[in-house]
Amino acid sequence: MEALAVRLSHLDSQAEGAIRVVMFYDTLMRRRVDLPALARASAVLAECVTGIRLHGTGRAIRTSSDGREASTPPSPASTTASITLDEEEIGTVWLERSGAPGSLDELMLDRLALAAAAVVERYGPARTTMADPALVELVISSDSDEAARARALRLLGFAAELPVRVIAVRSQLPLDKIGCLVCPGRPVKAAPLADVGVILATREDLARFPAGVRAGIGAADSPDRSWREARTALRFTTPREPVIRYADLGALALLAEIPQDTARENADVAAIVRLADNPEDLETLDAYCATGSLRRAADLLHLHHSSVSRRLEQIGKTLGFELTQPTGLLRAGLALTAWRLLDD
Repeated sequence: MEALAVRLSHLDSQAEGAIRVVMFYDTLMRRRVDLPALARASAVLAECVTGIRLHGTGRAIRTSSDGREASTPPSPASTTASITLDEEEIGTVWLERSGAPGSLDELMLDRLALAAAAVVERYGPARTTMADPALVELVISSDSDEAARARALRLLGFAAELPVRVIAVRSQLPLDKIGCLVCPGRPVKAAPLADVGVILATREDLARFPAGVRAGIGAADSPDRSWREARTALRFTTPREPVIRYADLGALALLAEIPQDTARENADVAAIVRLADNPEDLETLDAYCATGSLRRAADLLHLHHSSVSRRLEQIGKTLGFELTQPTGLLRAGLALTAWRLLDD
């Protein structure tokens, strides 16, 4: 490599610099440096503040050109690059150079990102969110014995004392992105199983689920039971309530145990099936069942309460009972939920 650099130096000083950057990072990787040492060496080489951030921890390492921790407020990055491991973006590296980027800045950050990925793979503290589906299935399967389940959790990076929550997800978004969002800075793993995604998390933040995601969250301490609960909770999700904890279902969870043929034969559920041909009526009934109040339903639908009252009167005729009575509201809510479980 050094001989090649010498030969290239006679032809192109830019090429010589590029080779020296490559050699520099090859040396760092052979020496198995950690992330802080990698940031220090890179900052000295770049002669400007250099940063490394891993999505899994949320912590940034910023080092100034003298090799010390940067004490200045962060400046806009002049050049950035993604740290990628197993085809997943796990972090970012950047330079905070005042003025125009240097001619070798892009190459340097590419090599820094590769080196950072190698460090993470070797030492941690964060591995990729996406996991081997076979390991995840071992964790959540009711057929797994406890020894096999514990071993799979260890291989996935979960400490024995950490409780693991299971989340069942349906979404067009990548599972790793969802996992990192809802469980920031803590161990989290994800894998697709058939048409449902699985996220194993040590905690979850309902407010951080992105739009368009349907998710059910198990409550049990045992991952296999938590998985069953998560799938059940997922069945209860709606556009109005896209994320549901199993623990919040209470007695409603019993509806998921009713055989589907039995539910279809119920007169109230059959009436909802007929009502479903009119999306406007279905939306009105949903709003009324969700709020329990004509006026609050009108606010939710952005309609005058008299319009909602007329709709509910007509819907009541279709269902065969008076919606404004307490028992009518209860029957409508149960029938609507049972119908949704049929449609899944």
